[in-house]
Amino acid sequence: MPQPKEHWSAGDLYEPYVGRWSRKVALEFLAWLQVPPNSQWLDVGCGTGALTQAVLRVAQPASVLGIDASPAFIDFAQAFTPEGRARYEVGDAQALTLAAQSVDVVVSGLMLNFVPQPELALAEMVRVARPGGQVAVYVWDYAQGMQLMRRFWDAAVQLNPAALDSAEGRRFPMCRPDPLRALFEQAGLQAVEVKALEVPTVFRDFDDYWSPFLGGQGPAPGYAMALPEAERLRLRELIRAALPVAPDGSIPLSARAWGVRGRTPASLA
Repeated sequence: MPQPKEHWSAGDLYEPYVGRWSRKVALEFLAWLQVPPNSQWLDVGCGTGALTQAVLRVAQPASVLGIDASPAFIDFAQAFTPEGRARYEVGDAQALTLAAQSVDVVVSGLMLNFVPQPELALAEMVRVARPGGQVAVYVWDYAQGMQLMRRFWDAAVQLNPAALDSAEGRRFPMCRPDPLRALFEQAGLQAVEVKALEVPTVFRDFDDYWSPFLGGQGPAPGYAMALPEAERLRLRELIRAALPVAPDGSIPLSARAWGVRGRTPASLA
């Protein structure tokens, strides 16, 4: 059994793996939130900037601050975000440096399950949101609906049942509706709602699907690159044989994320 090494250090490798699909989900997420224009936003775990850039594109914010633990991701986000209303900082989601009640809306895309203490990160998000402000996140439905990863792990487990212990669906049980709702309610948020956010993920061909797994950015790519070459080739061909292929050679899959939102208690004043 390989010992995968997860890396979050190269934006140009992360983008073709997850970033391009996160950008699609981000738009569905923001349409659901319906935040008023001229709001002040915080994007916690902003990664390569997918959600921050979507906010700038469609939400008419007064300002957006993106925070991420990876300096390389912050550099990538800055390089590809020309809009002056956004700024980025390296920071810890579990110990935000912002003042209490300082932003109107706090969002996070695909991050909460990766922090050591998600309840602490959520508590920090609640702390910096103004009274009556919105706190919202989305995470992949690793267990079922994130098909590009589900197909990978189904094949990996077929070859080696022990691979199940590395799969995100096993590692992140919170990425389901009931645990997400409970997490938000326990954080003191009100009017908590959970919603499925689904987008198509159509790959140009098999290479477009497989190549991102060779970049080592995340659990599945880390697992793939920890395999001896012969076993990695076996895995590749098993996945290739199982994927649906359209007449034009493209591979039509879909990706589902779970979005969850709630509001901080309004001021009693």
